[in-house]
Amino acid sequence: MYLLSRSEKFKESDLENFQKAINDWGDLFIKLFQNISNSHLKFPKLHSWIYHIVDTIREYGAINGYTTETYESLHKTYMKIPYRLSNKKEVEKQIMENIRRRAIVSRNRVGKTKTPMAFVYTAKLFDFDLSESMIEQNKIDPNLDKKMIKGFEKFIDCLKVYLNILNIISAEGCRIKIYSSVTLKNGAILRTKNDFHHRPWFSNIAVNMNEEELSEYLSDKGICYAQTLLITEIRLPNKSPMHLALVQWYDFIEETPFVYGCPLLRLVEVYNFIEIEAIEDTIHVVSRFDKNNEYFNDVFQKKGRKDDI
Repeated sequence: MYLLSRSEKFKESDLENFQKAINDWGDLFIKLFQNISNSHLKFPKLHSWIYHIVDTIREYGAINGYTTETYESLHKTYMKIPYRLSNKKEVEKQIMENIRRRAIVSRNRVGKTKTPMAFVYTAKLFDFDLSESMIEQNKIDPNLDKKMIKGFEKFIDCLKVYLNILNIISAEGCRIKIYSSVTLKNGAILRTKNDFHHRPWFSNIAVNMNEEELSEYLSDKGICYAQTLLITEIRLPNKSPMHLALVQWYDFIEETPFVYGCPLLRLVEVYNFIEIEAIEDTIHVVSRFDKNNEYFNDVFQKKGRKDDI
């Protein structure tokens, strides 16, 4: 029925088949839901679909140009999901930041050469089939650090956003593996550990932006910064494995983006999955002790030192 509705041209026989498919679907829909509907399924859209859509096509042609389906889908992608990813404070600003970061993720992915890399993971923490119940279970695990718990809280919505970028409609059969560390292409080790010598360690990273984005966003010579919450390998049926990190982004503090030659950053409520291959390096971030949620990227710190905050 749905495929028929998306056709651009109809013959009379097509419309007759379409009406029959609508009637069959309507009978099943009413049978399933009439006893649990407070309005007894008295929905204007349902009435219009069953009784008037075929006549409308006869009079005005294919419905692709005047239905609200496209706009409802865009509303879900660009409003509902980013809203759920926010902390419900300064919502408009967070939604815009989320969309901007998604554009960075998408364009960086399109611009990369797709030569597969062999990643070296260590210490598998979780291995499960994707389900909301499993995610919920991990969100309340008292043995996990608050950053990893935050990663699980954002997992489902961030994965939907990422799969949408790839035009993957369904995550059915998705297998998730989560690790505590992985070696990057430059040899640096990316870590998300609840306990590393009695302290949590969640690596901060540098992500290289696409050149087309440089004029639109404040960056450090084309570099944006984020903190890693989860390191994952995601497998879908008949797809190549996806090696992804779930990150929380830093933004520059616009009033004073650089202090003492170092980028001055704050963590924002914006989360995305990014490809591990897109990570340039780990970085060393230092809290600004006299300020709340202000951090320096210590560009003078020798690389390889511990980078937790």
